[in-house]
Amino acid sequence: MAPNLSSDASHQFPSISKPNKHGGAAAAGDIEAAASRGSSGAGRVDYLARAQWLRAAVLGANDGLVSVASLMIGVGAVNDGARAMLVSGLAGLVAGACSMAIGEFVSVYAQYDIQVAHSERGRSDDSSGSSDGGGGVGGGGEEEGRLPSPAQAAAASALAFAAGAAVPLLSGGFVRPWAARVAAVCASSSVGLAGFGAAGAYLGGASVVRSGARVLLGGWLAMAVTFAVLKLCSLAFKTQVMPA
Repeated sequence: MAPNLSSDASHQFPSISKPNKHGGAAAAGDIEAAASRGSSGAGRVDYLARAQWLRAAVLGANDGLVSVASLMIGVGAVNDGARAMLVSGLAGLVAGACSMAIGEFVSVYAQYDIQVAHSERGRSDDSSGSSDGGGGVGGGGEEEGRLPSPAQAAAASALAFAAGAAVPLLSGGFVRPWAARVAAVCASSSVGLAGFGAAGAYLGGASVVRSGARVLLGGWLAMAVTFAVLKLCSLAFKTQVMPA
């Protein structure tokens, strides 16, 4: 006697059901729902979605802090006046924020142009394919929704740079004694660098300790090199600038 295949199949594969007239749509909906539950239900975070804005924010804040702290310490190597360090730090904040904004605007606008050109080529291919075979599906709306905003990227970079630059500027710019001023700049910059590095690692799902240490050591190296170079130049050319 032939075995009952349908009965055995139903016991071995209980999740398989007979398709109805809407079977294709139902199957697709089940797959999408399962994928959604697998990604969001498990509590996973899409760190890649954060990559672009996180890179710009962390880079801008670290750049602002390291640039202004190094600038103030470098000026302090040849000038012991508090006003000179304060003015140099403020100039570095404004100039650096403008530079970051312009650079990010130009960079993201280039990416914007590339994506727009790619989207237009895709729509052109879809329209030609649809006129020939009638089966082209356009994705212009979805593509346009993912286009980057140059103005938003520029503003975010400028604000991040200014926030990072404000740490050494506010902590050491108004301290009168030279040694205490330099120590305040170094201490606040160290805390800020470790904090920015740890925050970026936490948001990006990386090692907090390793990232914080890497950013901190890089900042220390930049400040030390700036101080040493300007100190050597002032000694070599005897260009000690007296405080006003």
